[in-house]
Amino acid sequence: MAKAKRATKSSARPKAARRTLSREAWIAAARKVLEKRGIGEVKIDHLALQLKVTRGSFYFHFTSLADLRNSLLEEWRTSNCAPFWAMRGTETVDGLQFFTDIVHAWVNEDPFSPLLDLAVRNWSRTSKKLAQEVKEMDDLRIDLLVRAFRAMGYPEDQSIVRARITYFHQIGQYALSFKEDPAVRRHYQPLFGEVLLGPLVQEPDLPTRAAAGA
Repeated sequence: MAKAKRATKSSARPKAARRTLSREAWIAAARKVLEKRGIGEVKIDHLALQLKVTRGSFYFHFTSLADLRNSLLEEWRTSNCAPFWAMRGTETVDGLQFFTDIVHAWVNEDPFSPLLDLAVRNWSRTSKKLAQEVKEMDDLRIDLLVRAFRAMGYPEDQSIVRARITYFHQIGQYALSFKEDPAVRRHYQPLFGEVLLGPLVQEPDLPTRAAAGA
């Protein structure tokens, strides 16, 4: 009789509520894995274990792993590509101001994410289709910089070389995960501007354009 009572009491205990996650939570978790360990480690079982949920939670929001991966790419396109696509439509530009706008788009890191950009670049080495998309974005960013230098008064060849040096410098800094104290960065910023912008610009921090040939 006592055993029956214990069984009844046990069966009367409420079951733990099943944990559910939003689509955004899955994407955020997958993005962290992508940025830290690469696309090869973005796996449903691993994410479910990390998030302490079942695979059913995943399939409530996504049709497949490819669906999740596409969502990661959409995040990259929105935060790291859209700002530059928007600049492409600018018709008349002030060289220095346009250069500043381009650089600020990735230096301010809002919404641009260096970690996501580098992770997608590494991911593109496993996908020809994605590699082409990354190349198109690289080409666009460089073309925008070329426009800026051209508007400053530099000839075409010099504009191309200065644009490439500027862009390769920025991408290289991300690839090396280079870190420095903000105060040190501010100290060197005017000199970086002087070196990258060259003799046609007197002061990189001011919205003025020096006369060509000065």
